[in-house]
Amino acid sequence: MISEQAWADAQVLWDFQKMNHEPKPCSVGIGLGSHDLGVADVTADLYHRSMFPLIVFTGAMSRTTADRMPRGEAEHYRDRALELGVPASAILVEPNARNTGENIRFSRGLLTDRGIEVSSALLVSKPYEERRAYATARHLWPGIEFVSASARVPLAKYVDLIGDPKLVLDMLVGAQQRLLIYPDQGFMLRQEIPTAVTASYERLCSWGFTSRLL
Repeated sequence: MISEQAWADAQVLWDFQKMNHEPKPCSVGIGLGSHDLGVADVTADLYHRSMFPLIVFTGAMSRTTADRMPRGEAEHYRDRALELGVPASAILVEPNARNTGENIRFSRGLLTDRGIEVSSALLVSKPYEERRAYATARHLWPGIEFVSASARVPLAKYVDLIGDPKLVLDMLVGAQQRLLIYPDQGFMLRQEIPTAVTASYERLCSWGFTSRLL
């Protein structure tokens, strides 16, 4: 049973992780691989809204996705986008990335190899990975304008969609930890983190939502 205070702290992290960018037309859309097939849904919707002419789905397989996406996250994302009416000609698949940094670096390499010029990219991620994706991309791919996007759903609805409250809170805590430690390791830009956000993160850690900590 997850306590009322734990849910309140999870909401604090959820709100902080969202960048609240307004989607706008970009050179390419990059769908970041994860356990959440909804990322492909959002990417397909943005494509149909003419936010980009080309999609890169990036992601291998992880411990979280081994059962539900055995052919790799990017491949399953591609299949979902095709079901939603995105033409195959508008999709590139990057099947090797195993973390956000590799998502960005390998996608950049794939586009460069194809001779595709990119001045801006719309990053599509899980709602609680927007800030991490943005800070990582800004660090690893300078000179490009980035916009963040994800499913616009409240935390409670997202938990219902995933069907595993503990997993969602664990992932929220893991995402927050990376914002705290990755800048010192050279993986992303440093961002100002409000004291209230850090306090919520520390309480959730103390209550055992730690399976996605490094």
